[in-house]
Amino acid sequence: MVEHALVDTGARGDAIDPRATRAEGGDFGLGGVEDASARARRIACPAFARRPRRRPAFSGRAHDRGYIGDALLAQNQGESQVKRRIGLIGLGLGAPAHARSLIDLSERVDAVAASRTQARCDAFAAQYPLATSTDIDGLIEDPSVSALILVTPPASHLELVRRAAGAGKHILLEKPLATTTADAKALVAVARDAGIRLGVVLQFRFREASLHLRRLIDDGALGEVCMATVSVPWWREQSYYDDAGRGTYARDGGGVLITQAIHTIDLFQSLIGGIAEVMAVTTRTRVHDMEAEDFVAAGLVLANGAPGCLLATTALYPGFGDRIEIAGTLGTAVLVGETLDIHYRDGSHERVGEKGDTGGVGADTADMPHEPHRALIVDFLDAIDADREPTVTGEGTLMVHGIIDALLASGRQGRRIKI
Repeated sequence: MVEHALVDTGARGDAIDPRATRAEGGDFGLGGVEDASARARRIACPAFARRPRRRPAFSGRAHDRGYIGDALLAQNQGESQVKRRIGLIGLGLGAPAHARSLIDLSERVDAVAASRTQARCDAFAAQYPLATSTDIDGLIEDPSVSALILVTPPASHLELVRRAAGAGKHILLEKPLATTTADAKALVAVARDAGIRLGVVLQFRFREASLHLRRLIDDGALGEVCMATVSVPWWREQSYYDDAGRGTYARDGGGVLITQAIHTIDLFQSLIGGIAEVMAVTTRTRVHDMEAEDFVAAGLVLANGAPGCLLATTALYPGFGDRIEIAGTLGTAVLVGETLDIHYRDGSHERVGEKGDTGGVGADTADMPHEPHRALIVDFLDAIDADREPTVTGEGTLMVHGIIDALLASGRQGRRIKI
């Protein structure tokens, strides 16, 4: 069982540094003169406290990265687009969305997909018109390959990143960073010390509706956040967990939180400015035979002191869309998968996106829409070309790992945990 490092702070609960490890000891106090709420707002939502009160017009472009900022958008327009040779390593459940994205971007990338087994390469090549290889070592060392997309089990991430970064490859890494926060911190440090770009596949930020909600919040259209909820009511068959290592701490690093809900938790905390405190119940339901948790419910204290709540499960048949609700002083936003509804206090209503299957809520993750993946890959390529950080970084993802650590620790100990 994975343990968490905690600091007792008295009656209000324990404190966890978001970048503290699950298995290491020591004091992880917040330190400095900046309080937890201010720090979380600064990292997760820099403009959270400085927003003009105006309602922005929606551009209608699915991949308009408005939440990155006007200055960065202007910079991107001038970026030279170099055609790069890209390696896709790992051809399991997460590979199809990347494959379809790389095919769409064929004018910008020359992609080769790799697995150590010939049978998997053959099955992949029968579906996608991409070159394949079983020589992963050769792909990592190939000087003509400038970047790698790693879609392998989390337990393999740290060693692969060490080797790829040592070979000077930029890396786009499937979530989570690693199976423990200790390894996640080490992985981020390896990339930083090697001077390569490290992006993380948390593609929900690139959904059209998510981008529009980001702009609304940044422009103050909802006013001050008064409360918020996040729900991931998904479904996985037992056969999913029967696959060797799934839902275990050794291979995946945990259950529903780190494997499924991490996407929506990342989006949620980036929108509301961070989470300061949690009180959780974590368990395995009777639906699944697995090692880690398949159900988590929690009360939250947001970084600005407002209340919130969280639900994450893979035991709710047949699976429903992930949902975020943000209530502000000027209106309420309800984001369900790729559909956003905004109900303003003046009685007006706005909708972005159409209702429909958001993909990934059931057992067949290969059917998920790939457009958010494609937008994330474009942002990663732009970051390499412009020598800047990608939108979703390793450092930022450590914050999400910290939230997951806190939820698990709270569920295990039955008390409130400060982040």
